[in-house]
Amino acid sequence: MVLVLNGVLQAKCPQDTQSLYHSHPIYRETAGQLLSIPNKVIGPVGLLYVMQREFASTIPHDKNVNILGSDSATTCIIVVVRHTGSGAVALAHLDGTGIDEAVCTMTQRVQELALGYPEGRIELQLVGGYSDPNNYSEEIFFNLMNSFHKQPVEIDLTLACVGQLNTTVRGGIAWPLVYGVGVNIKTGEIFPATFPDKGPESSLRSAKNLTGPPEVMDVYDCNMGLLRIGPFNYKPLRGVDLWLEQNDEFILRHLSTSPDVEPPHFVEEMRATLKYIRENPFPAVTVFGDNRPHYFRRDENTGLWTPAVF
Repeated sequence: MVLVLNGVLQAKCPQDTQSLYHSHPIYRETAGQLLSIPNKVIGPVGLLYVMQREFASTIPHDKNVNILGSDSATTCIIVVVRHTGSGAVALAHLDGTGIDEAVCTMTQRVQELALGYPEGRIELQLVGGYSDPNNYSEEIFFNLMNSFHKQPVEIDLTLACVGQLNTTVRGGIAWPLVYGVGVNIKTGEIFPATFPDKGPESSLRSAKNLTGPPEVMDVYDCNMGLLRIGPFNYKPLRGVDLWLEQNDEFILRHLSTSPDVEPPHFVEEMRATLKYIRENPFPAVTVFGDNRPHYFRRDENTGLWTPAVF
């Protein structure tokens, strides 16, 4: 049992965000510091964007990546694990699916990347997950705390901008204050951010979350500098044509865990995902016919991800 809160090793982990903030007011201060940073709009050059049910890890001297980031988190929580000595860092966007495996793999990956650095500790930062009406975020927070508490290495929670601290009320409706964050991999700085460019094959990656396997995928090999997508399969979506015939409000109400507070691009991206599923109902055949990942490499001239040919 190795979760560290406010510098103190814990015998048990907090049951909810309210008890965390009550017992450790320091997290109110660190969340306030994050919220005081102006939101940055990050372009695609040097960005490694992590979608829902994905994680990626890298090191400060990765010449292909400057910023790790994710956004569009309402009930989801963005998780950052970083080793202070080496600067090795992993970021995940978690919706409650595959948390135990994702936490274990992220922690192991950061430890592997930090080998050879005797100094330093592993820090954990959580952002997102507002006080939604159905308490989805609280359940994710609780499961995250338990998963990190089970890891065989001390993990120091340094930031928890979640739940009530990531919530404001407008017109009687609770809204997230921060939808996304970026991490500067060279300095470890974390800041509120939005990312207009979600990286390559975003509709394919999103399709996996609608009808695909309940797992969190590792999408980056920092040793090779390769963004890696798949291979995976998902089930055909019954009635996909009917879904596409519905109006925006219907799609918003039925395909979101937080329809009142989704960012403006939610429905547009969901329609693109539904169209992709209609055109590729069996991705194991039409997309990953050779059962190999799709690899992308950073183009040295443009700074953008381009298909890697082997």
